[in-house]
Amino acid sequence: MNFWQIMLAEFKAILADKAIVVTLFGGVLFYSVLYPLPYLQQVPTEQQVVVIDHDNSSLSRLVTRHADASAKIHVVANLGSIDEAKTWISEGKAHGLLVIPANFRRDLLLGKGATLSYGGDASYFLIYSAVAEGLVAAGMDASKDVQLIGLLSRGQNPQLAQQSVNSININAVPAFNPSLGYTPYVVPGLFLLILHQTLLIGTGILGAGQWRKKGYWQQVRPTQLVLARLSVFLLIYSVFSSFYLGYCFYWYQVSVAATIIEVGLFMLPFLLATGALGIVLSSLFMRRDLPTQLYLLMSMPVLFVSGFVWPIALIPEPLVLVSQVIPAVPAIMGMLELNQLGAGWLAVMPKWLQLWGLFAVFACIAIMRVAARQKQAKAMLS
Repeated sequence: MNFWQIMLAEFKAILADKAIVVTLFGGVLFYSVLYPLPYLQQVPTEQQVVVIDHDNSSLSRLVTRHADASAKIHVVANLGSIDEAKTWISEGKAHGLLVIPANFRRDLLLGKGATLSYGGDASYFLIYSAVAEGLVAAGMDASKDVQLIGLLSRGQNPQLAQQSVNSININAVPAFNPSLGYTPYVVPGLFLLILHQTLLIGTGILGAGQWRKKGYWQQVRPTQLVLARLSVFLLIYSVFSSFYLGYCFYWYQVSVAATIIEVGLFMLPFLLATGALGIVLSSLFMRRDLPTQLYLLMSMPVLFVSGFVWPIALIPEPLVLVSQVIPAVPAIMGMLELNQLGAGWLAVMPKWLQLWGLFAVFACIAIMRVAARQKQAKAMLS
């Protein structure tokens, strides 16, 4: 068999295997919808909050109105005690509480200052963060109003009083995540992880199913088989990568800074290294179900050690060093820097070269492992 015949045989073997077809084609389409689904709302808004107003003054009601006007929170009730508020939170009727102390208005007008207390259910950190941010902003707005009233009461010019209270205006412009949402933050890294995991599973199922039976894989040289298998999976995953990094990025409004050529050049060693690693690992399996079980368990650890959802500084250094042999780890951070953060090619060159190095090492090991499998098969038949 020549090289093209081996590639054709590989294509037929992949398309004839229902498990591989479902994992590759079905899995890629399914995960493109499932993984981003929790983040489609982008940021939590209108979180339900209760108020315990011990002052019941015009200023305390002003604070409550400011809180309710915030896009982050929605005041659903005024309660009489903190215990009652805790009951609301435990029953899921509210996510946070704001406590306005007694003598709030008097202390502010006397210039003594007052402390607003807030809290909530920290089980969902995104919701808790939204509640805290909304209440802090409401408190700051109310504080400015009180300062303005004090300046006006002392006879200061209204325009000068406004400038004094709002002396600093912050104009925050997000550079790489214009919507400040979680979809543009999470989706790019997750999609690369999906490509990595499904490619490992596909090569794992194909290899584990072939090693235990006769076939064309025994009749060709190990180098030809490895290169043909890599070529076939590279063609398939070039389409999947285009779908994820092209159409899905557009659909989920993910910012893109790199050119098509830069993305293609960076994805090439990533897909080759992952495919070669998949062939190596497939030689360790004799059961077709094991690759899927193992790689799915590995997905979350790989996601964390990649460094974009959890700080690298908080991960044990030996674990970080060991994780560098996983192609997804340098690929995720490299692609994020290149395609989302607008880094130049020289900035991601070390990770690109690392992926080529991993491909060279895994390809050599894959050839040796396939050769060993072929010898084992011949020994069993003889």
